Amino acid sequence: MSDRRNGSDPAQGSPTSPMFPSRPKESDRITRAPMLFWDRVRILSFLAGAFLLLTWGSMSINSTGFVETIRAQSRSRWWLLALIALEALRQINYLLLEGSPRYYRRWTAFWGREHSTDKLDPWTRFRLGRVLKILAFLWIVGMVIAAFFVNADGTKLTPIEGLFLGPVLLFQALPQILQFVFIITLGVLQFVAIFWYMSKGGVDTYMPDDIDTRFSDVKGQDAVLSRVKESLIFMEDPESIESRGGYVPGGILLWGPPGTGKTLMAQAVAGETAKPFVFVEPGAFNAMFFGVGILKVKSLYRKLRKLSLRYGGVIVFFDEADSLGNRGAMSQPGGGWSYEPGFVGASACHGAAYVSEPARSALVHGPSMYGAEPQHEPVVMGGMGMGGGGMGTLQAMLAEMSGLTKPRGFVNRVVRRLLGLKPKPPPKYRILHIFATNMPGALDEAMLRPGRIDRLYKVGYPQVEGRIATFRYYLAKVRHELTDDQVHKLATITPYATGASIKDMVNEALVIAIRDERETIGWADIVQAKQLKEHGLPDDHEYIERERHSVAVHEASHAVVAYRLRRHMTIDIATIERRGDVGGFVSSIPPEDQFVQWRSERDVDVMTFLASLAGERLFFDGDNSAGVGGDMRGATTIASMMEGFWAMGRTIGSYSVNLGALKGAQPVEDGTDRAMLDGEFGKRVEAKLGDLYERTWAILEENRAEVLAVAHALETHKSITGDDVAAVIEGHVGSLLDGRPYHDPAFRERLEAYHATVLAAHREHADVDGAIPVPMPPVPSELIGGSTAALGPGDGPRVS
Repeated sequence: MSDRRNGSDPAQGSPTSPMFPSRPKESDRITRAPMLFWDRVRILSFLAGAFLLLTWGSMSINSTGFVETIRAQSRSRWWLLALIALEALRQINYLLLEGSPRYYRRWTAFWGREHSTDKLDPWTRFRLGRVLKILAFLWIVGMVIAAFFVNADGTKLTPIEGLFLGPVLLFQALPQILQFVFIITLGVLQFVAIFWYMSKGGVDTYMPDDIDTRFSDVKGQDAVLSRVKESLIFMEDPESIESRGGYVPGGILLWGPPGTGKTLMAQAVAGETAKPFVFVEPGAFNAMFFGVGILKVKSLYRKLRKLSLRYGGVIVFFDEADSLGNRGAMSQPGGGWSYEPGFVGASACHGAAYVSEPARSALVHGPSMYGAEPQHEPVVMGGMGMGGGGMGTLQAMLAEMSGLTKPRGFVNRVVRRLLGLKPKPPPKYRILHIFATNMPGALDEAMLRPGRIDRLYKVGYPQVEGRIATFRYYLAKVRHELTDDQVHKLATITPYATGASIKDMVNEALVIAIRDERETIGWADIVQAKQLKEHGLPDDHEYIERERHSVAVHEASHAVVAYRLRRHMTIDIATIERRGDVGGFVSSIPPEDQFVQWRSERDVDVMTFLASLAGERLFFDGDNSAGVGGDMRGATTIASMMEGFWAMGRTIGSYSVNLGALKGAQPVEDGTDRAMLDGEFGKRVEAKLGDLYERTWAILEENRAEVLAVAHALETHKSITGDDVAAVIEGHVGSLLDGRPYHDPAFRERLEAYHATVLAAHREHADVDGAIPVPMPPVPSELIGGSTAALGPGDGPRVS
């Protein structure tokens, strides 16, 4: 116990532990610290080498023997031997100081007195010592030269004469020296040329008026665009903010999904401003060799500073800024939880925004028990950084973005200092950085700090008004016959459309019209283009008849339940055309830009998933296909989230709590982390699914005729729009299909009879005995806008 109190516990590795002896302080030493071997012999080696070199020079001049020359040099160079002896005595003195505590005390007591040299300034003593060392070195050089040369009359040179002979010898050897330097310089220049060549490329410079894109060409991003315009105003007139004590924002980050207009916005900046625009490609800093990326960064910023001085400012745009890299995984703690205000993308209450920093740490890493320090996750370092540019490339760019800039010019930096003048400060470089990325989490935190990137703007999916403006902008470039109501409807049924996807959709509609030898885009063309771009090109697969009917009933069950119950989503398209492994689907879209989610809406979503299972069992005598597996996975996932995470079930507690971290607070049996609750939790989820399944069965049973009607429309046309689903269920004329014949009682009986025939073929695994019924009589053409309208197989408008 006493060892622990005085801090000498060996297990703790204390300073007094015999396993880890402390290094004594200089004031506590009883002997001098041992000297390294090289420090002990270096001066002796230098003096002995000089003596031997002088001996060798005398031998070459006088042609005498070695022993005789040594004796002669000992008589003439006695002072050199004296220096060797003094150095030997000094080292002996050091050995005594290192080995004898008594001698060390007496020596330090004598030399601890104040001497005359102690009154000098330390800097003066250093300068005097350096002068003496230089003079001693020159004296030895003069002696060495004098040992190898004699005067014209045969007399020996003095050291001073030998020192003055040195420049003459150097000048005589200058041709050989220059040849040697030229060879070395040629080799160095080869590497310089290679690295200079590799440091070029990836950077394009556009002068004012080189780009025609303007702010009026950017649609659907008015809020972000106004902030970007504000930054340009400050750049054009920096005094408006600097005269008030502020500074011009130097960096903007545009982040968001691909195609939302980030690059287009940067092009508009280039078109609107009267400043040069420098475009940096994503792979501009990629390099095979170490150091090339750093050269590219420095070359880029030399160009930016030059353009800034010449034109009063410059704009540099880094496209796909996530390629710039990151220095480690530590930049996003918590493995995905981000409470940075700029990057919150979840459509939920951001609970980490109003709690303290310790609480945030507990949410991310789990609570810290017993007052212990937080347990940090192992840091997994990222790659080389800057997209393979090599270590140091990202750091070089961060330093260039906000680092200190040295004074410009040789005269300003060197000559003014020699004259005792202060160098002129560097000018203010007006450089506006614009970064665009759809992966903001990949950027280094040091790049995101204020002073480098001052403004972070999310360029998200456009709202309805923005999509309307974008559709009108691109439709104005082609001939079309869409009304304002149709454009508004088109914007409504494309909730996640971006500027790039809208442009591509209009272009695809034009291709469809040209393929049909028309010059004007119609509603059917734009709808077909939308379906093709969103869902892909269908296969040419043809179902066998009983399988086609079962797939149609499956999708019709989804469609009828969604139509009857869903209000937060509307049907966009229902199809039984196969696309890869997908035999058919019903796609829904939100009719408005809703942000939050409600329990009643999630219940309906689960029922829409369960409709396929309930419909197949209802119409096929309790049998169901394996095609409901994906729907059951979706229903179970949503029901589990409702019960365990969203407080939309029978309990309130959330399963998102880190139960593993809570083990430190109270003992929990092994193996019961999540399994402790899985049994009861699974029962709750199954009970919820069972309840919603019964409600779904009742809906389908009540709308049996509507399910068979929608299934018939799918079998006939393969793909129908949400308007056409509503037309079939409600019995009116849709956009591409007339739904009134499906409410004829006689035709409904024929649909039931056809289903009974298919059911019998399903039981026997045989062919269907009979053809799919056709509604009679034909629909007059004027009721559906001029189209011929017998709703037989293959007739009528078809959206594929």
